[in-house]
Amino acid sequence: MNIMKQVLNLARHAAACGDVPIGAVIVRDGEIIARGENMVQRKQNPTLHAEIVAINRACKKLGQKFLDNCDIYVSLEPCAMCATAISFARIRNIYFAARDDKGGGITANARVFDNDKHLWHPNIIQMPEYADESAELLREFFLARRKVLN
Repeated sequence: MNIMKQVLNLARHAAACGDVPIGAVIVRDGEIIARGENMVQRKQNPTLHAEIVAINRACKKLGQKFLDNCDIYVSLEPCAMCATAISFARIRNIYFAARDDKGGGITANARVFDNDKHLWHPNIIQMPEYADESAELLREFFLARRKVLN
């Protein structure tokens, strides 16, 4: 199965569990080594974004702190916290589906990698062919959430 499709399936699972629908997968040499999905609500921990969960699992699986031979695929542009964690983990490439004009840390707001003083600069590749599907998952999630609150 296509890697980004797996990422979107993780996002769907996060939504089904009450978390914002974001998924992440870390790949090395064409093989998935770790998966993550938002777990903020389930674990009541604001740092458990999909990217952080995937990074922690990849480091544990590989027994190392750097993932410089790895790529991360994410359903939504990483926030500043996750972009910085990706940098600290020395992940080679970031592939993401939808841009996040409100909370994104790469193309919007913090623009983490625009600073030349940042220690590690991954390659950044948007996959626009998956942007609509990812954005729709988020729209549906927040629409349902607003209905519950009203």
